[in-house]
Amino acid sequence: MAWTFRCSRTTSPGQLSTSPCRTTSSRSSPTMSCHASAASGPSTSTTISSLLRLSVAPQFLPRSLRVADLAANQVTEIFPLTFGEKPALSLSSNRLSYVPPSLPPSLERLHLQNNLISKVPRGALSRQIHLRELYLQHNQLTDSGLDATTFSKLHHLEYLDLSHNRLASVPAGLPRTLAVLHLGRNRIRGVEAARLRGARGLRYLLLQHNQLGATGLPAGALRPLRGLHTLHLYGNGLDRVPLALPRRLRALVLPHNHVTTLGARDLAGTPGLAELNLAYNRLVSARVHRRAFRPLRALRSLDLAGNLLTRLPGGLPGGLHTLRLQRNQLRALEPEPLAGLDQLRELSLAHNRLRVGDIGPGTWHELQALQVLDLGHNELSFVPPDLPEALEELHLQGNRISHVGPEAFLSTPRLRALFLRANRLHMTSIAPDAFLGLLHLSVVDTAGNPEQVLVRLPPTTPRQPWAGSPRARRSPAV
Repeated sequence: MAWTFRCSRTTSPGQLSTSPCRTTSSRSSPTMSCHASAASGPSTSTTISSLLRLSVAPQFLPRSLRVADLAANQVTEIFPLTFGEKPALSLSSNRLSYVPPSLPPSLERLHLQNNLISKVPRGALSRQIHLRELYLQHNQLTDSGLDATTFSKLHHLEYLDLSHNRLASVPAGLPRTLAVLHLGRNRIRGVEAARLRGARGLRYLLLQHNQLGATGLPAGALRPLRGLHTLHLYGNGLDRVPLALPRRLRALVLPHNHVTTLGARDLAGTPGLAELNLAYNRLVSARVHRRAFRPLRALRSLDLAGNLLTRLPGGLPGGLHTLRLQRNQLRALEPEPLAGLDQLRELSLAHNRLRVGDIGPGTWHELQALQVLDLGHNELSFVPPDLPEALEELHLQGNRISHVGPEAFLSTPRLRALFLRANRLHMTSIAPDAFLGLLHLSVVDTAGNPEQVLVRLPPTTPRQPWAGSPRARRSPAV
């Protein structure tokens, strides 16, 4: 037999709740009566609703309860025996100033986020040896509120979220079972290898939006984390890619830093990288070595958006699937940097300074797998010729295109979606035969041009109405 314990508040004076916990309201103040109801079958979770804004947790709860949820109240005090033996407990979004003592030793999941916690008392988590997930984000924790024993007894802990606190360093005493560690949006200025030696099993380390700067992550600081899979470091003021990173690293996320240079060996220590994000840094073409990406044979996604590049980087790995170069200062495209990228599926070149005359002959020749090409918000005056045959989605919005000729899409028979909005097109700017043979074309977006544009699809596909009409702007052609 399982017990269910629920509380909720009446929505208006005199109205009774239909839940097992009833609240009536008088002119003076509401009163609450709560009871537990028995039900057969497996044990169910328990919710003590936030509608009552409890300031003190119930003194006793039925022993058979499996999950207690007091989230979004104003609890400041917990009775020592309230929770008994529960595997999951939520005290999030209350007004707790410290981690309560006498928590159930049987806990496997504990939610304490969105409180006012500034301290974890010594020994408060010493008995919760079965705890696997601990959520302490959005509190007021500082280094002095933790010590080397705070987490050391949690021998099954896999997930620890300490983000959005006031920590200045990585906590000590992390358990070796830890797989995910969130430390984003703290005040961490430095990472010491000694603090991470105990957490050798760590797979995901999130350090975004801290204050590491140029010296906060010295070479080899993360070397103890031999199995690290993903490292998030965006928004830390780093001026270069950290050296001596764990060799098995698969994802390195470094956007919104101050990286200006990529040397020939800067990435050589992480040959297994599948994802590299260097968006919105300060990279310039002259300081990106032609061999900078060559060691990354496993790389599948490369994001260089929002930098200061004036040309495509060379030596790109042949296994790339996604390449993002939007919001740079590209003025020309040549075939050589794209040679060998026969697995590339998505290429974004939007928000650059490209003109059709600056795209060299044969630029697209080897992009045999390319399905999505974004050339939006450049300076193109017509559709570039000889686009890849496999192309399915073409973005040309925000250019200077005033005419689309009958041969514009002869090389792209698989095209499904075409975006031409915000160009210089008029009613008859698109040739009647421009879409002949495009049997899969279902979206043509021409909104935002000087005039409504007449779009004629081939008889083998449904006809598109006036493409400037609301019905045609981002919807399938009809």
